[in-house]
Amino acid sequence: MDSFITTGFQASSLGLAIQEINQMIEKRLEPVEEGEGKETDEYRSKAGCTIFLGYTSNLISSGIRESIRYLAEHKMVDVIVSTAGGIEEDFIKCMGNTYLGDFNLSGKELRLKAINRIGNLLVPNDNYCKFEDWLMPILDQMLLEQNEQGTHWTPSKMIHRLGKEINNTESVYYWAYKNNIPVFSPALTDGSLGDILYFHSFKKPGLILDIVEDIRRMNGQAVFANRTGMIILGGGLVKHHICNANLMRNGADYAVFVNTGQEFDGSDSGASPDEAVSWGKIKMDAKPVKVYADASLVFPLIISQTFATHADKLTGGKKTDRQEKYVSPPP
Repeated sequence: MDSFITTGFQASSLGLAIQEINQMIEKRLEPVEEGEGKETDEYRSKAGCTIFLGYTSNLISSGIRESIRYLAEHKMVDVIVSTAGGIEEDFIKCMGNTYLGDFNLSGKELRLKAINRIGNLLVPNDNYCKFEDWLMPILDQMLLEQNEQGTHWTPSKMIHRLGKEINNTESVYYWAYKNNIPVFSPALTDGSLGDILYFHSFKKPGLILDIVEDIRRMNGQAVFANRTGMIILGGGLVKHHICNANLMRNGADYAVFVNTGQEFDGSDSGASPDEAVSWGKIKMDAKPVKVYADASLVFPLIISQTFATHADKLTGGKKTDRQEKYVSPPP
């Protein structure tokens, strides 16, 4: 893969993306002296570079979930942003299987069989029923804690709680909970989670999720960081939410976008890194990279040449609970 950078076309973009992420990691590993930087206790970090990871829900539906879980399990990123689907599909995969199908399967026939299609992936309706059965009692408890203990729930606090409750080492958000990685999802109601919150509002009305507290916390992760790097897979909400947080600090120091969007319709999803520079979301002297590619193809390759090669330094050689579980016994 060392030759990618001189291959041309998107191979060269991929090579540049690997370089950019390695720079993020190297800066993240630089020691930060006590009292250095401008962070308050709430945002205090020993990281020389705070790495934001954003991804759309389809990537959790796919096998890229395992790559993302690897990063969370070993605390290789500092902030995660995803959509509602990117949250719920992780938990749903702990309860039922997602199957490989085909892009050309008949929607009508799948509907009659209670099967939902995500590209060429298939998810049975029953998986969502299991998710609802699991989530409803947790929402009951959250409402009880709100009313009796004054708990102030936000989407990120809810995701943290769900990561604790799932208690499954296959889950991205279990590891985010264990490693205290904040996970933001400002449109948490846009999916099955929103459906269940809607149903719960009739059964036991009154649960409140405060997005204002979360935007203060999200933006603070950028404002008080020594440096920031953005790795954004896909477009839409996750891309803009991370970029906009970095606008609050006059731009990210490092940025890698991986998506297939084009900028000619004026969409934020397709917008180039240079457009983000014009808004102050990426610093003017930064060298951001966009890879025009399907993240399911290139993100595992990126990890293999970046986070995986720095794994010993990033983890301090520590094994996680999941690794201990799967270590083979000596002969």
